[in-house]
Amino acid sequence: MGDQVYRLVVMLMVAGQFVVGVTMFIHLLRAIMHRRPRWSGFAGDEGPERLTVPEGLLRVLGISRSGAYYLEREAILAGCGLTFDPGLYAAIRRLLIIGSMGCGVALALYPNFIPSGGLPVYGPAALSFAAAAVALWDLPMLEAFRSYRSERIMREIHAISNQLLYFAGSSLHIHAKLTRCLPYTSAIRGDLERMLGEWYHDADSALRRFKQRLGTAEGAGFAETIEAMRMHEDEAYYELLKERIADYKAKLELKKESRKESASYVLFILAGVPILYTFQIFIYPWVQEGQKLFQSLNS
Repeated sequence: MGDQVYRLVVMLMVAGQFVVGVTMFIHLLRAIMHRRPRWSGFAGDEGPERLTVPEGLLRVLGISRSGAYYLEREAILAGCGLTFDPGLYAAIRRLLIIGSMGCGVALALYPNFIPSGGLPVYGPAALSFAAAAVALWDLPMLEAFRSYRSERIMREIHAISNQLLYFAGSSLHIHAKLTRCLPYTSAIRGDLERMLGEWYHDADSALRRFKQRLGTAEGAGFAETIEAMRMHEDEAYYELLKERIADYKAKLELKKESRKESASYVLFILAGVPILYTFQIFIYPWVQEGQKLFQSLNS
């Protein structure tokens, strides 16, 4: 009887983990496939379809919206350009950790409960613990994606800033200048188009939402520069734009040098692989023969 109850509990935990995984996969597909309307001037800050987690569930999982755990992930998700409720991510992450750890412990205690299909006996348990480890150390992966996205945004802001500097003596409005800069964007094109669509409804709110959607320091500085140029069309602000362009260029060069250094380390490690292989194929047999010779002489 006790064994049947235990099996039922394990099956429920596996089913719950499967449901959580399918839910995450569906939301990921929706985030990838969904495209915002081009001119969504009357959309709210949060979006009409934003899914939020009930506060009761967050309290049960030990998550507080004012705690460091929540605020840290809120900041890094904003930097990654993910606009869904951070509480949803935090809740799914914690449920995944609890479910994976529970399934891993249960499968480690009863390794024959699930057929391994030719894999090692503890393979399912190892997979469960691996899923829990990925969920536990999610911050390095999110940080790497945020850094990649930040660099892309910086490159495009650098290109837009150069174009705005080209329009320095023009009588065009800043909105028209930004519209002509759209072909130079890719990663931030949707956000920039939305900001331009919201511009004449409320320029201040449009710039504020644009800054929030980008979620990076470079994006915030660019939005502040546009706001200053909108309020006061003065040559001094174009001088400020020149300084920002120089700053962007220096940062991009620094990141480029950092990538070169990382690549050189990887190439150095890869260069050692043929040396080890040569030692194993050509030198190690001679070492074995020498050991056999010394053993025969000693005997």
